[in-house]
Amino acid sequence: MVKLGAYLMILALGAVILAPVVIALELEPMPGDFVLSWDNHPYHVPVIWSLCASGALTLLYSLYRR
Repeated sequence: MVKLGAYLMILALGAVILAPVVIALELEPMPGDFVLSWDNHPYHVPVIWSLCASGALTLLYSLYRR
């Protein structure tokens, strides 16, 4: 149970860290993404792309540790 919690924490933290990188890539929006409007300028927040990238890095991390 502790390993699952650690992996989920790595997944969430990785998604937050990778969000600006994914925003800079300007990928197509996915259904789970949303738009923030700040000073009449829309910012697309790529939630699904960030979670996918973080999941891939989490899998890489778990395989590398073995």
